[in-house]
Amino acid sequence: MSEYLPILMLMVLATLFAAGSFMGARFLVARRPNAAKTAPYECGIVPSNAPPERFPVRFYLIAMIFIIFDIEIIFLYPWAVIFDRLQLFGLVEMVVFAIAVFVSFVYLLSNGALDWGPARAARTDTEARSTDSTVRRIGRDKEAA
Repeated sequence: MSEYLPILMLMVLATLFAAGSFMGARFLVARRPNAAKTAPYECGIVPSNAPPERFPVRFYLIAMIFIIFDIEIIFLYPWAVIFDRLQLFGLVEMVVFAIAVFVSFVYLLSNGALDWGPARAARTDTEARSTDSTVRRIGRDKEAA
């Protein structure tokens, strides 16, 4: 039981710290709300319309690309440290891993994961936008209601 005492103490301290942070934030916060404080932060731009209720799928594709490359970097460091001990096997394994990451990146690029803004709009002029296929429809439903 004595070998588990440090783990138990760490869990108790972490719980106390989390509870103390929440309690401190609740009791020490200044409660003087105004329009500027309650408005969503838009990098200094005053929002002219309500934000959409859902994020576009492209947002999640960008997040997946970020995670894929983070995982690649995480696996690349230990491989680089023991590269001389792994020899040819380690090199082949890393090449296979890099190819898998590259193929997933090419797949996301081919599906238009990084096509944003005016360049994408110029390429997709042939695709007609309908009220059923866009997130902006949600905002119009609220205004009509």
